[in-house]
Amino acid sequence: MASGLFALLDDVATLMDDVASMTKVAAKKTAGILGDDLAVNAEKASGFVSNRELPVLWAITKGSLLNKIIILPLAFLLSAFLPVSITIILIIGGIYLAYEGALKVMEWILPEKNKEKAKLRPELSKEQILALEKKKIKSAITTDFILSVEIIIITLGAVEGEPFLNQILVVTLISLIATVGVYGLVAVIVRMDEMGQKLINWNEEDDTLSDKVGMAMVVGLPYLVRFISIVGTIALFLVAGGIFTHKIDFFHHLLTGLPTILRDFLIGFIIGILVWIPIHLIKTKVSKKN
Repeated sequence: MASGLFALLDDVATLMDDVASMTKVAAKKTAGILGDDLAVNAEKASGFVSNRELPVLWAITKGSLLNKIIILPLAFLLSAFLPVSITIILIIGGIYLAYEGALKVMEWILPEKNKEKAKLRPELSKEQILALEKKKIKSAITTDFILSVEIIIITLGAVEGEPFLNQILVVTLISLIATVGVYGLVAVIVRMDEMGQKLINWNEEDDTLSDKVGMAMVVGLPYLVRFISIVGTIALFLVAGGIFTHKIDFFHHLLTGLPTILRDFLIGFIIGILVWIPIHLIKTKVSKKN
């Protein structure tokens, strides 16, 4: 009986080691989306009065967990009974990622004039402010749903061919990291300016170390969000290009003389722009009619 117990423990240890290795690989493949998720949610969770930032972020986090509860069982069923659908969804997700990256690049190059930004104005009533909060929370949860689908499908693609139990453990673990890790970092980011202000007010002396660190945190917050957004956008092209080169034979043999990272980026970028052009033309035509 003791030998059976040790054998069981050895099997569990082997399983955990395999899961840890596969989780590391899957985390690298989903890093771009996680970076984009972080930047998007840092932007969506900001802009509220100080005492509402964390409650709003908690509401978004709960919505994100619900998204995972909905998506995970469906993804596992498709993986078990219709595995070819994972590849199809993965390619569709890659096209979406490439388009999303291209959309961000073109927004930087061609910023929309008169683009309205939703702001919580102090003259609004409490009911109006809560309504705006609910709208922004709903928008953040919807965005999280789309990103969650991409993260889960890409993770499934990374563990394709592995035992089903390993797939479940890895995908579930990545999903938890995507929620707890991302929203934990978002909470730190959106409160960074307030933490900086507390450091500035730490003592009555001027030009102290705490003043300098605090001021750097306050001034650096928008630059940090911008940096995360840029890195996330680059990673979107890399992830999308990686999907195309691994899942579509034509792209697998394209630009083979280039370093892999540059090839994936270029393929993701070019496809993103090609998808963006017709969508942009259609949107422009529709907006002119209206």
